[in-house]
Amino acid sequence: MFTATAISIFEESIKKYHILDDVNQLFTNPYPSDSIEHLLYRKNWIDTVQWHYEDLIRDSKIEPVAALELKRKIDASNQDRTDLVEYIDSYFLNKYRSVQIQEGAGINTESPAWAIDRLSILALKIYHMKEEVDREDATSEHKNQCQKKLDVLQEQRNDLSTAIDQLIHDIENGRKYMKVYKQMKMYNDDELNPVLRGQKG
Repeated sequence: MFTATAISIFEESIKKYHILDDVNQLFTNPYPSDSIEHLLYRKNWIDTVQWHYEDLIRDSKIEPVAALELKRKIDASNQDRTDLVEYIDSYFLNKYRSVQIQEGAGINTESPAWAIDRLSILALKIYHMKEEVDREDATSEHKNQCQKKLDVLQEQRNDLSTAIDQLIHDIENGRKYMKVYKQMKMYNDDELNPVLRGQKG
């Protein structure tokens, strides 16, 4: 199943990041650049770095200048994340471009890649919740509460994985079809964001 591969790659990316646990570390992708594995690994790495950006910006002692710089990094990361989702959807569009759509075929509420985006975030939630469960300095009550949350997250991942694999299977067999809308992010566009537009010229 596709999601088993995706989850394995997400876990590989998360573990690699946490060896150094540094948002500024050098990124290297172990997969061929023309492969879906390459896109999945890159996608999760972006999510992982952004997860830690979000931790850093919540530091109540952060200096305003550093916070502004970090906010801009988060904005850029959000754009990279969206771009990667669109690349992943392009992979599926290309892979199934010659499938004969069945009469009465439906469309899903979200594309495969946006569901995979949620699967990547779930991998991060599971990793960090597991850290809380295993924390040596945590109370038993804290560990028990986190274990309950971890159980829910793992159930959620199982359900989402089943849904994604079913969606891909339906697309592959023409029972559903893809219709992808490019995400029209406005905040980074100097023609659409009124603040940036006012700074031109």
